[in-house]
Amino acid sequence: MSVITALTGQKRNPNRLNVYLDGVFAFGLDSAVASTLKIGQTLSAEMITSLQQQDGISQAKAGAVNLISRRPRSVAEVEQNLQKKGFEAFVIEQTVVQLQDVGLLDDEAFARYWVEQREAFKPRSHLALRQELQQKGVNRAIIEAVLRDVDQTAAAQRAAAKQARRYTHLTEDEFRNKLGGFLQRRGFHYEIIKQVIDELWEANSHDS
Repeated sequence: MSVITALTGQKRNPNRLNVYLDGVFAFGLDSAVASTLKIGQTLSAEMITSLQQQDGISQAKAGAVNLISRRPRSVAEVEQNLQKKGFEAFVIEQTVVQLQDVGLLDDEAFARYWVEQREAFKPRSHLALRQELQQKGVNRAIIEAVLRDVDQTAAAQRAAAKQARRYTHLTEDEFRNKLGGFLQRRGFHYEIIKQVIDELWEANSHDS
């Protein structure tokens, strides 16, 4: 057992306290985690471990919330970020659970956000979206559920319409090759690419 002999605020971070045990600095704690501590209190090794884990979770949550505030993140992205910062597995696990409990981490909501952003600014095929979400660590069931709402032909039409305006001066073969390559890189299948290019070339021809 160790006795708390002093609790002092940190100069660089007023939200943290230095804990002294038996007259010697032992560790720092978030002030919220240390709120129940008092001078003269005895701490067992297990209590010290628990306090340090709680403090780790507090710090991990603060870092994760800051990360999520920039844009929604998948569970895997948050876990990877916390691993890189050196947090232990138990702390990461508990942090993720707590963030999920309050709705700040939700892989389905993240996947829908990701697809909506792509649909609005950079339409892609199911194949391309699936690969991107898999890289973000989203599980297959969620991915497939989200992709059911995506009309690939409409996505290809939106993607191609903007790009096609750059190719209005080209011959038909050049137009088809350029636009076809662009849509292939977005992951669209041949049948959809052909349909969209046919429609756009016909519209382009009628406009000229």
